[in-house]
Amino acid sequence: MYKVYAIISGKDQRIYVGLTSNIDRRLIEHNSGQTFSTKGYRPWKLLYSENVADRQKARKREKYLKSGVGKEFLKRIRLGL
Repeated sequence: MYKVYAIISGKDQRIYVGLTSNIDRRLIEHNSGQTFSTKGYRPWKLLYSENVADRQKARKREKYLKSGVGKEFLKRIRLGL
């Protein structure tokens, strides 16, 4: 089982999308600066996650959430719409 997730920066409200098999560990990695692409925008908070059966499907969903339409979906969640 994989999770596709979106986290939001407490610094500037940017959204980062990724996939993992362990969401708790991954969020700790983001907030402790172990991830190069996110360490400058800490702290991070979980915005959205969904379970996906296998890695291939998770990667496809991750790509969707990184697209323009997917980012708009996440921005609506951020705004509570």
